[in-house]
Amino acid sequence: MKSLKIEEYMNYYPVTFSENMSVEEASLRFLKTTQIGGPVVDNKGLVLGFISEGDVLEKMLESIYFNENVAIVRDIMSAQVLSVKPYESIIELGQTMIKAKPKVYPVINDDGKLLGSISRNEVLQACYEHGRARHVIEKEHAAV
Repeated sequence: MKSLKIEEYMNYYPVTFSENMSVEEASLRFLKTTQIGGPVVDNKGLVLGFISEGDVLEKMLESIYFNENVAIVRDIMSAQVLSVKPYESIIELGQTMIKAKPKVYPVINDDGKLLGSISRNEVLQACYEHGRARHVIEKEHAAV
């Protein structure tokens, strides 16, 4: 069986955030993309944290209720980031995603620099393509 690597299916252009960005600006970034979470990075591309649509939505609802808007991304990001490497197995990641909460993982190099992201949808796409390719090969062998 061919080994499926994360780098083959990852998103090389993930939505990113800076730690000093306002929560309003972060919400706008989510609205302009179809992504549901993204890494918080410094100016060198090192991953500092992670923020999800849910984190932003919670803070936006709170700011509407209290009629104040003072939060920044640093206040609501998760500093403990689960990340993956591009050379890791997408199958193993899929098995982890079944058990773990994150739906999006930053893909980083060995120095902690952001390379992209990978979501459950992209893992599902890899599984679908692999299954379909296997089905075609089995069909061709059966015809011989």
